Amino acid sequence: MKYYELDKEELDVLSNYGSGKLTSIRNLDKERELYKRYAKNVLEKTRNINIRISEKVLQKLKSQAALQGIPYQTLVSSVLHQFSVK
Repeated sequence: MKYYELDKEELDVLSNYGSGKLTSIRNLDKERELYKRYAKNVLEKTRNINIRISEKVLQKLKSQAALQGIPYQTLVSSVLHQFSVK
């Protein structure tokens, strides 16, 4: 079994839970959905980047994207996404 060191705030929460001082919030489902939307907005935010690649590589990307019927930026984003989720 792993041993975890609790900080002061965590110890306070544990103590309050044990003594029954914690209560459920009103409209739990509504609050849960609100925080799910917050998380989704943060995690799905996109950012622009600039990279330098050779003209040859760019032409190959554009060619491959055309074969797939998608914009080349979408293809690049898809390839990068595949590596980020591993």
